[in-house]
Amino acid sequence: MGFKTIEYRGRPLKIHKARLAPDFGSKTVLVTDTWDYIDLWLKRKKFSRARFFWDQAHQFFSATKLLPKESSPLTAYYCMLNAVKALLVVKQIKLTDLHGVSGGSIGKKCSISNEYVVFKRSGVLSDLCALLGESYNEEKYSLRDLLYNLVYIHRAFNLSLPNLPELFIPITNPQIVRSMTTDKSWFCATLEGNYASQHSINKLGSSFEQDTSVTNAFVVRRKKRFAWVPQRKKQSLIDYQKYHASLHERLSYIYSSERLWYLKRAGVQNGLINRSSLTIAFATMHRLSELSRYSPEQLAKHFQGRYNWLLSEFLAVAPLQFLDAISSEMTGHEFMPPGRAN
Repeated sequence: MGFKTIEYRGRPLKIHKARLAPDFGSKTVLVTDTWDYIDLWLKRKKFSRARFFWDQAHQFFSATKLLPKESSPLTAYYCMLNAVKALLVVKQIKLTDLHGVSGGSIGKKCSISNEYVVFKRSGVLSDLCALLGESYNEEKYSLRDLLYNLVYIHRAFNLSLPNLPELFIPITNPQIVRSMTTDKSWFCATLEGNYASQHSINKLGSSFEQDTSVTNAFVVRRKKRFAWVPQRKKQSLIDYQKYHASLHERLSYIYSSERLWYLKRAGVQNGLINRSSLTIAFATMHRLSELSRYSPEQLAKHFQGRYNWLLSEFLAVAPLQFLDAISSEMTGHEFMPPGRAN
């Protein structure tokens, strides 16, 4: 095996849920939910305005759990909106009254393929896109494609629309490693079960390859490298932060009691969206909230059709997944339910 683990502050250097400013040296925060933790963190940092928006998000989150699915998109969206506002305040970005997103329907058939969302040039979603390095120039997406690109409901999507290819490949033991003989360093992870094949490597595209030096596991590695020089750890960490941010363009994470990481495949011609789960979920919930407010009968038809389970799954899990990601981006910490050691 031609690599070794990189140590940082006495711990293996790892991939992190936060993209913006991950704290690679901190331990995982074990907490039932992050509401009180983030509130205390904002208080200590003296972000009073962000704390106001975070409290608003909490109130809308609590209300969402009490409402039926036909009404819950409205409060769930305002939960997300206020959580993003809290993040933007922490990142010292001036807030706007615009939401940065719009939506509508095409055709007469009630289908998630006929519901669409537009990423506007200014507003809260636009600022979130800018923060994450994404474009916001009137891009238009169908609700079907947005749901297709969310890892935490991907199984429900594949079972609802089985003809579309699977987008996410599960990985285990993700690592940042260094050559035994040089400073060149890279990301690698293990593929298991039916995914441990050259077919999976082909799905990942030209940016990844199998590490054939490992004989006791099927290891995939990223071809792109960065330099980790033990004698220059400060600069090495800066180089890794850049590498890590670009790596997040292909990595996805599901918040749970386990560390569930996935690589997003490349080369899909129909429906692939290269955006973070944060901006995709925000836009998706906005469209559903529009339907809940302005076209409740149309929303009811969606729930009565073949996508009832898919939409119900999204409404059930998206707010918590979204808030976990926002919490990590805001603080640079990782959060998991109690029961984990680190």
